[in-house]
Amino acid sequence: MTGWTTADIPPQNGRTAVITGATGGLGYETALALAGAGATVVLTGRNEVKGRRALDQIRSKFPGAKIAYEDLDLARLASVADFARRFAATHDSLDLLINNAGVMALPKRQQTADGFEMQFGTNYLSHYALTARLLPLLRRGDRPRVVNLSSLAHRSGVIDFDDLQGAKSYDPFKAYCQSKLAMLMFALELQRRSNAAGWGLLSNAAHPGYALTDLIANGPGSGGLMGLFGKILRPIASHSAAEGALPTLFAATSPRAEPAGYYGPNWFYELKGPPEPAKIMPRAKDAAVAARLWDVSAVLTGVSFDSAAVAA
Repeated sequence: MTGWTTADIPPQNGRTAVITGATGGLGYETALALAGAGATVVLTGRNEVKGRRALDQIRSKFPGAKIAYEDLDLARLASVADFARRFAATHDSLDLLINNAGVMALPKRQQTADGFEMQFGTNYLSHYALTARLLPLLRRGDRPRVVNLSSLAHRSGVIDFDDLQGAKSYDPFKAYCQSKLAMLMFALELQRRSNAAGWGLLSNAAHPGYALTDLIANGPGSGGLMGLFGKILRPIASHSAAEGALPTLFAATSPRAEPAGYYGPNWFYELKGPPEPAKIMPRAKDAAVAARLWDVSAVLTGVSFDSAAVAA
């Protein structure tokens, strides 16, 4: 297939990017491409050994890469706050935030350190808090962008305000779909709020299609319906992590990427292929639900975008 590739990334010299979950998979491929395009890239993750290995791998391909690794555990809001403080102490601005990290369909319900259901807390709430804490630096950035990683799974998602944490009834995929719908709604609502308040952000979202990463292995594994799905479709419907990262890179760098845009692969059901505008389910565009989710998230995380905006 032909289409937009990493060769189409505009020069990123002078731009600083933060990528969550960048020690492997989609995050690593995103960091690699941005570093190759000249950006200063901060890779974040929970494992310093994997972080150092990722830095070595990128430097082996781009010896002059301007890259660093920082610990950031999205299962702990205290870690989010610590990272934001460390970053602000060494940087005056931020040009690109890619909220990439996530966990998928954990078979048994788990909780973050703050008592949130693990997928809702890690995939969404911590990214909400991180973005709010970094807002002052983003507002001082050069044409700042925020990219949220959603998923095809958002199509089956519902924001269940009566049981956001899956405490009453936990279903692995229901929780995952909700978290990815929340990420897409957050991207769209962030653009609305930026427009209204004059924050100057370009907020959009992307999904990787069916990319071959460790996400499934670290979540539902190879058994059950997911395992059967993989065995049947993987040979014809999947693509590599590097190809899966292209929609994110398009959203993050392309002059054609639009505010409140959503990008994914262009092949059948958006499973693979070069990036193009992706389908957004009607419920993801529900501004009333998005506003309510925003307010609930502020209460749950204890982080306010309004306070961050004033601090800028």
